[in-house]
Amino acid sequence: MGKNNAEKVMPKKKGLSNLDFFTMGFGAIVGVGWALSINNWMASAGGPLAASAGYLLTLVLLIPIGLCYAELTPMMPVAGGNVAFAYRAFGQGTSFIAGWSAIGAFITLLPWEAIYINEILTMLFPQLKAGAPLYSVLGYSIHFRAIVVGLACVAALFLFNWKGAEASAKLQNVLCLLLIGSGLLTIIASLFKADASNLLPIYENVGAGTHTSFGGGVFAILASAPFFMCGFETIPQSAEEASDKTNSIGNIVVTVIVAASLFYALLLLCLGLAMPWQDFIKLPSPAVANMLRSLYGDPWGTVIAGIIICGALFGLLTTWNAFLAATPRLMMGLSRASLIPFVFSRSHPRTGVPTVALIFCSLFAAAGPFLGISIVNVLTSFASAAFVLCWLITVCALIRLRLKEPDAPRPYKVPGGLAIPLFGAFSSTIVFVLFLVPGSVCYIGNTGVLMLIVWMALGGLLYFSTANSRAARSREEREAALFACGK
Repeated sequence: MGKNNAEKVMPKKKGLSNLDFFTMGFGAIVGVGWALSINNWMASAGGPLAASAGYLLTLVLLIPIGLCYAELTPMMPVAGGNVAFAYRAFGQGTSFIAGWSAIGAFITLLPWEAIYINEILTMLFPQLKAGAPLYSVLGYSIHFRAIVVGLACVAALFLFNWKGAEASAKLQNVLCLLLIGSGLLTIIASLFKADASNLLPIYENVGAGTHTSFGGGVFAILASAPFFMCGFETIPQSAEEASDKTNSIGNIVVTVIVAASLFYALLLLCLGLAMPWQDFIKLPSPAVANMLRSLYGDPWGTVIAGIIICGALFGLLTTWNAFLAATPRLMMGLSRASLIPFVFSRSHPRTGVPTVALIFCSLFAAAGPFLGISIVNVLTSFASAAFVLCWLITVCALIRLRLKEPDAPRPYKVPGGLAIPLFGAFSSTIVFVLFLVPGSVCYIGNTGVLMLIVWMALGGLLYFSTANSRAARSREEREAALFACGK
């Protein structure tokens, strides 16, 4: 009965192409940070070279994790991704921890993007902040018009995703191409103004961290890089809807990690060459647009700056759209296994969209315009830790399945035995521990640690409160609902 129900959840459709998955993953990773606050990355690392090297180090650490996703995704192409991976490897307890940490990270992105949509739109249309504010949050003023526009953006993305994965993917393809175009324009415009002397001093702590050396500045990037590199996990969440469930979908996970890391590293280097970096870090947001406006003057500087701000808007929408598509499917995976209430597995009979979960996530996103940008740093720190915990469990799931099911069909297999997965597990553990150690260059702060503890405690209460609903369904029925839909 469980398998029949699972088959009804996801009707036959054309499915998502490799291009759809690339734009989903790349657009989810490369959002708005590069255009608005990349100068803060330089400041936190002690210079553009240290920041650029930090993202190359992030690439080295993420490639093993991406390769693990590349093996597991075509092996289990079902909604929920890492939920299914951990369930098959360790059972329901670890699966819940993986899924709950991922939900915490994913769902944090939804109001985060809603907050920034207001920031960008008010840059384009300052009248959105006209008049007296309704109230303030941690010193940040909230205006009625900005709230209305933010809610309208939430409603628009909700409608695209309600129509199904293919409609959401078409929107993502267009937005991602515009994002890439604006990023390339930034690189080219910066190189025309390049001067190697702008990179000096090679390293200097400007008061934005506790590091005292170039190497320390490189590692300091790891405090925020997991947040700004997250997004490749959206691909496994929608793997169930792929038109091709072979190893190609797994390869795309690695491709987007490499492309996004190199994009960030190249941007940091080129922007550092264009203007003395210690001047650049002092520019207000949107830093990149303000730099190029200053360097080129009118009229070209204004035109380029306008394109960059629009590129930031496109990047924000690609991230928002990708996570609004992926988060409900993550919740669907947990719900199918009765790890959260079963209502979240309800889906549209024609499109297969997890309707209840999508409504829930959209309401969560709608909170963003009411909160203001003052809470962004706290959300970033918490999400970084939650993402790394999710990655760690996924890598360990691959190691466990290699030992537990050595002969299981694997459309793609990470080469070199267990060496790469073990390195991924080791590096993820080190980074996660450093996040929690006060005084380390990667420490996420007292508030970030508290949020993580509270979130996982709430998850524990939810897990035990749903024990009766799990007991009401056999293990076979729950596994059929979780795994059969990818067949």
